[in-house]
Amino acid sequence: MKKKYIFWLAPAVVLAWASCKDKSAQQAGPPPATSVSMAEAKMGDAVYYDQYQGTVVSLNNVELRAQVSGFITGIFFKEGDIVQKGQPLYEIDRRKFQDAVAQAQANLANANANLDKAQKDLDRYNMLLKNDAVARQTVDQATATYATSKGQVAVAKAALASARTDLSYATITAPVTGRIGISQVRLGSQVITGTTLLNTVSSENPIGVDVVVNEQDINRFYDLQRKSTDSTFRLILPDGVTTYDKPGKILAIDRGVNNQTGSIKVRVQFPNEHSILKDGMSTSLKVLNSQSGSRVIIPYKAVTEQMGEFFVFVTKDTTIQKEGGAKKDTIALQHKVTLGPRLGDKVVVSSGVNAGDFVITEGFQRLRDSGAVTLGAPAGAPGAAGAKAAKK
Repeated sequence: MKKKYIFWLAPAVVLAWASCKDKSAQQAGPPPATSVSMAEAKMGDAVYYDQYQGTVVSLNNVELRAQVSGFITGIFFKEGDIVQKGQPLYEIDRRKFQDAVAQAQANLANANANLDKAQKDLDRYNMLLKNDAVARQTVDQATATYATSKGQVAVAKAALASARTDLSYATITAPVTGRIGISQVRLGSQVITGTTLLNTVSSENPIGVDVVVNEQDINRFYDLQRKSTDSTFRLILPDGVTTYDKPGKILAIDRGVNNQTGSIKVRVQFPNEHSILKDGMSTSLKVLNSQSGSRVIIPYKAVTEQMGEFFVFVTKDTTIQKEGGAKKDTIALQHKVTLGPRLGDKVVVSSGVNAGDFVITEGFQRLRDSGAVTLGAPAGAPGAAGAKAAKK
C-alpha cells in the first residue's frame, strides 16, 4: 500500500516543479534594457590633410670650384651671409694671369704690324703687275704672306681672349644670389683647377620641399599642379608643431617612377623671404585631402574595432533622445562603418551611419546587436553613482 502511494506521488511532484519553473520564467520576462549615452551623427566641415615626409631643397645649389690653379690671395665675404649674383668672393693670385694678358697683347700688336706690312707689299706688287714690272710669282708670294699674316692676327686675338678669360677666372664671383656656406679654403691655400671645392651658394627664395609619393597618387598630384589653392599645401616645421605661414604650389613632378620602390618625387615651392626654411631641413608636408568638405561626423569613442573592422551601435528609435530624455526603451543595431580621418575627439564616417542617426557613445561594452537600450548614465560612467543616489 505504501509503495502504491509513493508511485502516484512522484509524478505529482514533477508536475508541480515544472509549473513553478514556468511561472518564475514568466515573471522574469526579457532582460532589462541597458543604460547608454548617445550622440547624434551630424554633418560638419571636415577639412583634413594627408601627411608626407619632406626635405627642404634649394632650387639653385651651386658648388664653387676654381677654374684656374693658384693660391688664394683674397676672401671677400662673411661666411653664412647672403651674397648677390656677381659679387666677388675669392681671388686667386692674379700676377701670372696679368702677365699672360700683357704678353698676348704684345703678340697681337706684332701680328697686326706684320699684317700691315704684308698688305702694303701686296698692294705695291699688284700695281707693278699691271705695268708688267714684276713677275707673277712675286705677286703670288705676297698674297700668301698677307693671308698668313691675317691668320696670325686671328691666332693672337684668340690667345689674348684666352688670357683675359683666365684672368677673369682668378676672381671667383657669386653665380646666383643666395646664402654662402663656410669656406673650405683659407688665405694662402692652393687650389687646383676643377678639383678644389671652395664653397657652396644656395638660393633661398623661393625654396623647394621634396616629397616621395606612391605611384597611385600621381594623377592626384597632376590635378593639384593645375588647380591647387592657397590651402592645398601646409608645411610643418621640424619641431612638429609650428605650421609655416606661407602657401606652397607644385613646382615639378619627376619625369618617371622609380621601378624599385614604385614611387615618384614631387617638388613643392614655397616663398622664403625671411629665410626660415634651410636647405636640407626635415619637414612634414600636409596635402589637402580631396574628400574634405561636408561629411558625417560622430564622436570617436562610439567606435569599436573587431578584427581590423570598425563598428558602432545605432539606435533604431531615436525618440528617447528627441523627447528630452524620456525613458522609452528601444533597441540598438550594430553597424559596420568605414572611417575617415580623426578630427580631435571626433571622426569622419564615410559609410555606415547617416546624418541624424544616434550612435551609442557609452555603455555599448555590455551590449549585443539588437539589444534593448534606454537613455541614462551607464554603470561605471561618470555621473552613474550620482544617478543611483538620486533614485534612492
